[in-house]
Amino acid sequence: MNSKLIAPSILAADFANLQRDIEMVNKSEADWFHIDIMDGVFVPNISFGMPVLQAISKHAKKTIDVHLMIVDPDRYIKTFAELGSDILTVHYEACPHLHRTLQAIKAEGMKAGVALNPHTNIKLLEDTINDIDLVCLMSVNPGFGGQSFIKNTYTKVKQLKDLITRKGASTKIEIDGGVTNKNAKQLVDAGADVLVAGSYVFKSSNPPETIKDLKALSNS
Repeated sequence: MNSKLIAPSILAADFANLQRDIEMVNKSEADWFHIDIMDGVFVPNISFGMPVLQAISKHAKKTIDVHLMIVDPDRYIKTFAELGSDILTVHYEACPHLHRTLQAIKAEGMKAGVALNPHTNIKLLEDTINDIDLVCLMSVNPGFGGQSFIKNTYTKVKQLKDLITRKGASTKIEIDGGVTNKNAKQLVDAGADVLVAGSYVFKSSNPPETIKDLKALSNS
């Protein structure tokens, strides 16, 4: 059985103590760093850009999973590769030529991810699933951390798992938004491979312990 992965979302870290929080993730049982880049256009929030990602890359010792919540992501594919991204995820809703975008990401040596907003149907990935390394299902409306989980996500995970199996793809399923110890096991049982957790980890009284618990729950 594949081990399930935990990816703390750096958007919820303490930006005045970013290096401390990155070292914490390095030492913890977490598998990936999940990094949200928001432009204030595609989503109603602005997070951080290239300089912060560069600073994170310098200290991070684990896979860097970059989630672009921006319009026209194609402009920046090369830049994000140069900044040390291992996985680059673009939003289906922001890519009119998704297949070409996926090829461009892979040409830069990164794994290619596609994120779907809560209202976007899984069926839209029928034609590209074999080219996608990771599908990130948004389980909250993208833009802000700390929102509550949308229950329909369980159904979407199952539908996506069916599509991946049917097409013989090796795509991983990532869940982003509102992940806690209350739904982690259920998400994994539905077919999820990677759980992104932000506020739940960083706002807990003992983040390394919280990560450890999530990891244990996901792999139980």
